[in-house]
Amino acid sequence: MNSEQHWCEQIYDAKAAEMILYGRALGLGHGEAEDVLQETFLALLPMDFPPAKPENYIVRSFRNRALNYRRTLWRRLTREWESLRWFEKSPDETPTERAAMRSLSELPVAQREVIVLKVWHGCTFEEIGGLLDISPNTAAGRYRYGLQKMKSKLEGVAYERDGRESIAWLAATPAGNEA
Repeated sequence: MNSEQHWCEQIYDAKAAEMILYGRALGLGHGEAEDVLQETFLALLPMDFPPAKPENYIVRSFRNRALNYRRTLWRRLTREWESLRWFEKSPDETPTERAAMRSLSELPVAQREVIVLKVWHGCTFEEIGGLLDISPNTAAGRYRYGLQKMKSKLEGVAYERDGRESIAWLAATPAGNEA
């Protein structure tokens, strides 16, 4: 095993699931997101050394490939058909989780993208701004407005899941908090 495969394998193991979710947030189907992920990592294999910030590089590369992937008419029609079931259903998912996933899927793509990058990828607004070519303030605004929309749709829904997993961040995140 050579060194570029090693660094690629490490980052793949750490980020693959997050990248699939990010692809879904960008409007790709699950299989499409997997295809884009594979294309992204195949492009990294010839690189002798990892980029300065490999995680940011991979997110940016994935995003660019995902946006290119979405441009064809056939894929657009398939994506629109699959958008009816944006998240794959799990047999143990609760009604609360379904409501949260539905409210996330109903957000505009720009807000959904920022929320996924912030919550699941742990990016700062500065990093999100760099990835999306927008200002950090625009990223923060999209995040804040997206969470406000989700929260208003989820009013009255219990925010805890059996005490094990929490989606309380929807209810507890102050409108202007970047943390």
